[in-house]
Amino acid sequence: MSAPTLALLATLPLLVSGAECHGKPSPTALPNIQPVDFSAPRPNKTVTNGMLQYVGTGDDEIAIMHLWGSAYERGFAQGSLRTDDLRAFYNRGFAYFEESFEEAIKSAVPWIPKAIALWVAGVGLGAALDLTAKATSAYTGDWFVDEIRGISDATGVSTQLITRVHMIGELTKGQCSMFGAWGNATPSGSLLQLRALDWDIDGPFQDYPQVTIYHASVAGEGRTFANVGWAGWIGLITGMSASALGISEIGVSFPDPSFGSESRVGIPWTYILRDILQWDDSLSASRQRLETANRTCNLILGVGDGKLAAAATTSGGEAPFNSVQYSSSVANFMNDTTLRPVNATWHSPLPQLVYHGMDWLCPGFSKPLHDQLKQQWGNLTPESAISHVMSIVQTGDLLVALYDLTPGKLQLYTSNARGTGETGAVKAYDRQYVRIDLSQAFAIPKPVTPVALN
Repeated sequence: MSAPTLALLATLPLLVSGAECHGKPSPTALPNIQPVDFSAPRPNKTVTNGMLQYVGTGDDEIAIMHLWGSAYERGFAQGSLRTDDLRAFYNRGFAYFEESFEEAIKSAVPWIPKAIALWVAGVGLGAALDLTAKATSAYTGDWFVDEIRGISDATGVSTQLITRVHMIGELTKGQCSMFGAWGNATPSGSLLQLRALDWDIDGPFQDYPQVTIYHASVAGEGRTFANVGWAGWIGLITGMSASALGISEIGVSFPDPSFGSESRVGIPWTYILRDILQWDDSLSASRQRLETANRTCNLILGVGDGKLAAAATTSGGEAPFNSVQYSSSVANFMNDTTLRPVNATWHSPLPQLVYHGMDWLCPGFSKPLHDQLKQQWGNLTPESAISHVMSIVQTGDLLVALYDLTPGKLQLYTSNARGTGETGAVKAYDRQYVRIDLSQAFAIPKPVTPVALN
């Protein structure tokens, strides 16, 4: 790639400042009254350094992938356990991205900024993603490269294609929502955190739901954590760790001037979020990481630390959940008393609760999210959030994850959009949720002898 082309990528404008998003939930949205599926995971098969389980029933079944060993060994184990699914995910994903970018030139595709679509049209999607990988390579840990190499060796999918699929997040935007509630906002006082992913339900993603659990078993490979996403996805957009940390994220398409500038040269945001869960053990450690990183695009991030909830409730200590105004220029941490943007009409504060609906400047969703959270304040549980928050606000069309970050009792509640050939509600927030006891899952020992169990 030429130096001028790399320079163009580094300065490419993505967003339109001074505007607001115009979407809003339907006034006839109904509560999600489906009971949570509490069934236990079912074993499927094991290989060296890997074990595959399934949880949930029927069309709401989700794979749980347990991985041990070095980064390369983890990649090889995952590729060995779901070889055909990984091949399909990467090939279908890239083909769908190509089709979507072509469509974005002719008409609006909400998750693709117009400036990016025009640039990709000139250089080609493959070249654009390769250039993005090159621009971020100096800031990418070896563990990502090694894990991709392991997946490639097990599946036969090229490292170039796998890397390209993982770079797509740097070129697109998603409208998502988050909240963190603790203290008197929840019955137990523990931290409850939401990550709702509103992105694209016409692609292949919902056909391959997977919770990938990385077990800390080798020195130098970090901590135990769960990556909530899809088969073969090693970047992190949703997840929580054995250190009682959880992460959330919102793409910002409607910023204000306080975001400053963006850059395409730095650490990919899906990688820095994984680094938080893989390497950090506290909210303060994640703050240090984010403040000192070579950051890229405009986002709102969320980091929760369940260990802080008890102290915050009893002694007025540090808020256990912070949202982060994130760009190349800034990393501003916000709690319930410093929440931004400030707007008395559609983004007013709630005690012991931090929230953002769909974007930075998005009255149509921020106000309904505020109203539902206020209505449930004091009684915010996973069940009440499922029934009366995400379904009424209509956020989390592709994937929803709720983290109960009570130390020692870590629980994940998750749902996915309807996959190909499946029945029931289309969007994740209207479908049945599955509860996964991560405290138990994190403690599963590495299998001694690989054996097929199905």
